[in-house]
Amino acid sequence: MKPPQRLFPLWVEASSVRAVALLTAAMGVVNLFSAVTPATRERLALLRRYFPLTVTRGGHLAAALAGFALLLLSLSLWRRKRVAWMVTVIVLLISAIAHLVKGLDYEEALLSGLLVAWLVYLRPHFHARSDEPSIRRGLQTLVVAFFFILAYGVSGFYLLDRHFRIHFGFWEALRQTIVMFTEFYDPGLEPISGFGRYFADSIYIVAATTFGYGLLMLIRPVLVRHRASPDETARAWEIVRAYGRTSLARLALLNDKLYFFSAGGSVIAYTVQGRVALALGDPIGPADDVGPCLLTFKAYCALNDWQPAFYQVLPDYLEHYKGAGFSAVCIGHEALVELADFTLEGSQNKNVRNAYNKLVRLGYTAEVVEPPHAPHLLRESHLISDEWLSHVGGSEMRFSFGWFDEGYLNTCPILLVRNPQGEIEAFANLIVGFQTSEVAIDLMRHRRQSESGRMEFLFVSLIQWAKRQGYARLDMGLSALSGVGERPEDPAIERALRYIYAHVNRFYNFKGLHAFKEKFHPIWSPRYLIYPGPASLLSVTLALLRADTGGDLLGGYLRHPG
Repeated sequence: MKPPQRLFPLWVEASSVRAVALLTAAMGVVNLFSAVTPATRERLALLRRYFPLTVTRGGHLAAALAGFALLLLSLSLWRRKRVAWMVTVIVLLISAIAHLVKGLDYEEALLSGLLVAWLVYLRPHFHARSDEPSIRRGLQTLVVAFFFILAYGVSGFYLLDRHFRIHFGFWEALRQTIVMFTEFYDPGLEPISGFGRYFADSIYIVAATTFGYGLLMLIRPVLVRHRASPDETARAWEIVRAYGRTSLARLALLNDKLYFFSAGGSVIAYTVQGRVALALGDPIGPADDVGPCLLTFKAYCALNDWQPAFYQVLPDYLEHYKGAGFSAVCIGHEALVELADFTLEGSQNKNVRNAYNKLVRLGYTAEVVEPPHAPHLLRESHLISDEWLSHVGGSEMRFSFGWFDEGYLNTCPILLVRNPQGEIEAFANLIVGFQTSEVAIDLMRHRRQSESGRMEFLFVSLIQWAKRQGYARLDMGLSALSGVGERPEDPAIERALRYIYAHVNRFYNFKGLHAFKEKFHPIWSPRYLIYPGPASLLSVTLALLRADTGGDLLGGYLRHPG
């Protein structure tokens, strides 16, 4: 998909859009103040020659509602929403008419007109789509709300007339409800009880609430209501097989991902959380297509009113991200063990060696089983997985992790650790590299009552197997926040992450996981989070938490991995 044509330099376009959004918000405030400000006698006298009093009072209400709408719409104009542009133009035109009929306020009407002219001039820059089903729902809400409020007001006045000085029949109740929305103030409505006042006010509250909800539906970002199609998944598999360089490449093929394909033959695997399109890793494809792929993906996200972000990217393409206007923050380091250099000999490996030898003496064994797997093996592994999840009090992680799915596991070798009785006590599925001689572990589950040293035994057994198979490197995964913000010259946000790493270990065992991986003397490779800019960092972080936990933030992160 080609990015939209630009009529002006990027900074001019951005400044113009933001300026018109701010002025729209300011116009909303002007409308609200003007609605409650009485007109001058001279102008009001001139108006009454041509308009009845009810129209003049109705102008006050129209100005107030327009002001409320403009405040809501200004946020979506900032996001370049196409529907927001259209609705804003309509509301401003209504606002200009309302200012004239309520008090001949030509100053406010002129401002509204000038703002309409500027918006029409900037129309090509408002290209972000809204969610079409939500647009239909918003329009339906506005229509239903009109009839609901009418029925609510009529039935209320008719049944509750004892709370007012006037006794309402059906037609009087209908007239009174209509009058409340054509005149800003009605001196004939005199409640004689607190409940009567509450009911009269509630009509406006219900109207404002439903009106606001309908308006928000009209400007909602595009929602994803489907998974990747079989053809898209097959195409992604072809590209990943040809260009996948890390263990994330296999996780990019899990069924929680959507795919963006560039004209240059690359694929970006992503998920949409709220307004954030969160990609896993770098674009996968030819190296010379990374820059163009990023730009087209960014334009595609802008079209759908999404904020693009990338999680766990390599340092290789940081300049491409910065050139595309993104910011980067280091989020930790990947532990990569060079298998040719690994040994159990020497004093520095004593703890790992002792843990491994202890389980060997007890009769523990390890084997790697190739797919497809026997049903009884998957059933037993599933029981172990459920027991492990219950023990840690968490739920399956997703997005940057796999989860227990038989279809997924049947594409992976599985490392089994058996106790002296031959029962499976721990297992881990293995991800093998597509274009690199690398192996990694994804799921790693064990029984609750398990011998200490089981994880050391598992990893040493894996390393021995990987060496025999001719693999060059073991990817032990990301050590989140390790090595981040340690230097004085590091960005402030990375130094803040360093503080988190040092002080929230009770909620998540960052240091313990890092210390365990350090036993195998890995090479530490930095990984980054790429995001649009400082204002988006909070929403991107929340999107990442939702994506990784499947929405279960508490169960997913507030636990100690075993």
